[in-house]
Amino acid sequence: MQKVTIEDVDSRMSAADVRRGLSDGLGSTDLAINYYELAPGDSFAFGYHAHVRQEEVFYIQSGSVTFETETGDVAVEDGEIVRFAPGEFQCGVNEGDERVVALALGAPQDSELDEMRRDCKECGEQTPNTLEMADRGEELVTYCLDCGAETGRFD
Repeated sequence: MQKVTIEDVDSRMSAADVRRGLSDGLGSTDLAINYYELAPGDSFAFGYHAHVRQEEVFYIQSGSVTFETETGDVAVEDGEIVRFAPGEFQCGVNEGDERVVALALGAPQDSELDEMRRDCKECGEQTPNTLEMADRGEELVTYCLDCGAETGRFD
C-alpha cells in the first residue's frame, strides 16, 4: 500500500493553476493520476487533444468544467464524472467564476498524444500544435504547426 497527501506533492507546469501528479508517490505503474485546481479560464490540457492509447476519466469534485468534444460542448458539474475513450478528442475548461477541483485518471499511464489543436490567430482556425519548453525551462509554449505562430504560454 502507498499513501500520499495531495498538498505534499509539488505542482507541475500546466495549463491549470495547480496540477499535481500523484502516480509516482502512489507507486502507480499502469494508471496516471493527477489532481487539478483550475482557476477561471484554466484548462486541464494545453489544447483540444486525443490520446493514442489512453482513456481518461475526470471526476469533478467542485465547480463546473465545460468539455469541448467532437459532438459539442458538455458541462460536467461537481459530483459528476466523465470518460473519454482513446482517440476521442476533448479539452476541459473552467468557464465559470469559481475554482474547480478535480481528479483525472488515465490508463494506460502512457499518455502519448494523437494530436493537439489550438486556435491560431494567424491561420484563423483551430490548427495542429506542438508544445515546447521555453525561457530556460520556466515556461511551456504552444506553436501552430501550419504557420509557426505562438498560440499559448504556460508556467
